[in-house]
Amino acid sequence: MIGTLDVVVLDCPDTRASARFSAEVLGGEVVAFDEDWAEVVLPFAGHRPLLALQRADGYRAPDWPGQSVPQQVHLDVKVDDLDVAEQAVLAVGARATGAGTDTFRVYLDPAGHPFCLVRPQD
Repeated sequence: MIGTLDVVVLDCPDTRASARFSAEVLGGEVVAFDEDWAEVVLPFAGHRPLLALQRADGYRAPDWPGQSVPQQVHLDVKVDDLDVAEQAVLAVGARATGAGTDTFRVYLDPAGHPFCLVRPQD
């Protein structure tokens, strides 16, 4: 092993809004933020890896499922009940894409990043 995952960084236009959204969906805590950078500690990770949101000048949201602007990064969020989780993410600002199967569904966060709610069969 060369190293361990320390931070997952997502570009966004508004660090505060993206950090709040991520913390709400993942049950984390926003521990630092300013106009250019925000950090969310995830409850299951023992403080690492962090999820960081970085302001990007001229930010362009990914074009999913198209590829004119590739998705760059996406997260899978494991849940027990897709229907319950869907209602929760929509309530905090996610947008449904209508894509998915009986084990996953694809959404867009407020900045346009695709993410999936997943219910693995294993």
